[in-house]
Amino acid sequence: MSKIRNHLVNLFLVLFIGVMGYGQELNLPVFTQYLADNNFVVSPTFAGIGDNLKLRANGLTQWVGIKGAPDNQSVYGDIRIADRTGVGLSFYNDRNGNTIQTGGKLSFAHHLILDYYAKMYLSFGISYNINNFRIDINNFNTTYQNPTIDPAVTDDRRTTNHNFDVGVLFRLKGFFFSLNANNILPKNFDDLIRLQEPNLLLNYQIYSGYTFQGPGKSGLEFEPSVYYQMFSSDKRSSTDLNFKFRKYNRNEDYFWAGISYRFLNDQFLKPLNIGPMVGFSKGIFYFGYAYQITTNELSGYNSGTHVVTIGLNFLQGISNCPCTQDPVHH
Repeated sequence: MSKIRNHLVNLFLVLFIGVMGYGQELNLPVFTQYLADNNFVVSPTFAGIGDNLKLRANGLTQWVGIKGAPDNQSVYGDIRIADRTGVGLSFYNDRNGNTIQTGGKLSFAHHLILDYYAKMYLSFGISYNINNFRIDINNFNTTYQNPTIDPAVTDDRRTTNHNFDVGVLFRLKGFFFSLNANNILPKNFDDLIRLQEPNLLLNYQIYSGYTFQGPGKSGLEFEPSVYYQMFSSDKRSSTDLNFKFRKYNRNEDYFWAGISYRFLNDQFLKPLNIGPMVGFSKGIFYFGYAYQITTNELSGYNSGTHVVTIGLNFLQGISNCPCTQDPVHH
């Protein structure tokens, strides 16, 4: 019985990872990287908001303890190049079982003042994306049930796709609301046979929240937020509910902590994962760590998902336009 049970568990894990790979192809997973004070992960509209060149490097390991589980490394950087304009770059390497993705984005954003005294701003952003997708057959093995490898896969199949993201961001004092359409062009099938994959990659993302100050001169800052994503191909969607706080000192250094709760929108009371986050900013150095507890059937076979963020904030230069300045914290 134990051998049969183990076989069923392994089969379930393979199928589950395969399903995640299906949904993940050319749509890299967004976990809590954006909560490590790097909204640029979610939308190009945030490029250039702030007084520094901001660099963030993320290392993500999902479902630690499961062989072939997703593993991702990414680097993000954005900077203001004029009082109302920002640019950004991002690069990533992602492996999910025997599928490998590498690529990057080049982003541009422009920021406008709608009302100077009310601190009301509007931003527009666009990203050009290039994605290289490959099926690595080096680990393909025959089994008793499958004595031969799929004849359609005879080498390392790969394809390159070019796409675009567009977005708009509205800010009013501590409130922000961004709406993004990602991968607005259909996918290229010329070099890769995947008949069961949708060629429509378009997905919509909403990221919204409110930042408010603590009492008096406590140096506290609180930020509830929500992140929503919906895929146009099959209408599946998920939501993150987040809460963070920061504690500043006189030198504008701070530490922060928070929690995130992710669920499919038809299963609110059955979270995909939930977990805490902590981090700090000291001088030009930034560090963040997030841990997500898996709450589905995989929970007994892995120790969760870990995300580490290391960052630098330097080349400080305050803009003459409040629409790209760092907000006043306290």
